[in-house]
Amino acid sequence: MEKTVNVKVIPKAKFSQVLEDLEGNLQVRVTAPPVKGQANSELIKLLADYYKVSKSNIEIIRGLRERKKVIKIQS
Repeated sequence: MEKTVNVKVIPKAKFSQVLEDLEGNLQVRVTAPPVKGQANSELIKLLADYYKVSKSNIEIIRGLRERKKVIKIQS
């Protein structure tokens, strides 16, 4: 099964957290800074834990260098 999710990422947060709104959009706080893909790596790790899939099943398909991203999740 494949799912596409809109995600808003907040880098350099005090703690990591995944929040979901009623429409299924996610707001993800990551402690990593947006430097050299560190925030994206932490985002993928958090989403893998959140959806209980491996990190290789999560792909950023749009917004690699932006706060608003589109993520593809395969389960």
